[in-house]
Amino acid sequence: METNASAEREIGLGVIGMGGFGLFAVQQFLQTPHTKLVAIAGSKREEAIVTAKRFGAEQLGSLEELVQHPGVDVVYIATPPFLHYEQAMLALNAGKHVICEKPLAMNPEQGKEMVETARAKGLLMVTNLMQRYNPMFARIKHLIDKKLLGEFLHGYFENYAGDEGLSPEHWFWDRSKSGGIFIEHGVHFFDMFSGWLGDGVVKSAQVVKRPRSNARTSDLIEDQVQAVVEYGDETSGKKLVNFYHGFTQTGRMDRQEMRLLFERGDITLFEWVPTRMIMRCIVDEETTRALLDLFPGAQLNVTANVSGKDRPLRGRHKEFDAYQQIELRFGFGDEKQHLYSELLRLMFRDQVSAIKYPDTHRTIREENGLYSLKTATEADQLARQTIA
Repeated sequence: METNASAEREIGLGVIGMGGFGLFAVQQFLQTPHTKLVAIAGSKREEAIVTAKRFGAEQLGSLEELVQHPGVDVVYIATPPFLHYEQAMLALNAGKHVICEKPLAMNPEQGKEMVETARAKGLLMVTNLMQRYNPMFARIKHLIDKKLLGEFLHGYFENYAGDEGLSPEHWFWDRSKSGGIFIEHGVHFFDMFSGWLGDGVVKSAQVVKRPRSNARTSDLIEDQVQAVVEYGDETSGKKLVNFYHGFTQTGRMDRQEMRLLFERGDITLFEWVPTRMIMRCIVDEETTRALLDLFPGAQLNVTANVSGKDRPLRGRHKEFDAYQQIELRFGFGDEKQHLYSELLRLMFRDQVSAIKYPDTHRTIREENGLYSLKTATEADQLARQTIA
């Protein structure tokens, strides 16, 4: 059994790839007690120089020096996807735990090797799918599992993303470096829905290429993708979810929307890390109380009262009782950037706790990164078959 002294030992963090996001994430990680930034490697960007000075960290000339550093326990990788496999394997084989930005790797074969290597060595190999730490994620999971609005029937996620910061030469557009939109970006949302609904199967997928508009690019840019994933089975009922990602917007119009349809209502979630929710549904007294308990402080608007000959109600050849049609609004006072920061802190603390107490439960585990990568790869490969 670990002593208090060993449990509270300092965790040394090493970073590969300290760009703008790396700096943002590391600032959150270091708010975990007994955590120290030991070293940075793989970047000579201004963010890396400033961060090293701020936290008294070493700036090393090579990745090999970082993974061999005796003070480093965890390596955080915030580099483009095509580098994840090589860099993570370097760290794992040096006996270091790894937290990696999404996706886990460029393909499931690489990802499986990374996860199996970590497991054999008793190390973490975690993809930063921090959406699962969002309280909204847990609330929606509870609502689905308890069938507060009846059975879940259908969902969609639409991501109208800005591309102002992505020049034609940016690695994001290069499939050999990013893996494409499904793999580089879509894994977050495949993971969210699998957390809510279980394993899914990609049924269809498409990709749209941008007409040639810039002579500096040799290939057409793939800037829109969509996929349909089927969840459930014949016994529980099959559910289809549509996923769309388009990197086409000016930054000011960057926005995301997610809708979940149930037998007795629907929920719309806003932002790619959902902070705000609008629910429209028809309810009885018991359901109203359960919803207000689940979404404390929500604004309740009564759309209509249901009485007399209008009761009971019917849908899907089922009969149910209700007394009001309502709208709930929740989370509109939350600052999304502050929530994003908190999710990064929660993710890192969860993994550090597992390092100190290996048998502890973790919200994100190795299989989450691997499964979301498999789904993204299935969608990408199916989309390849539909384009000339």
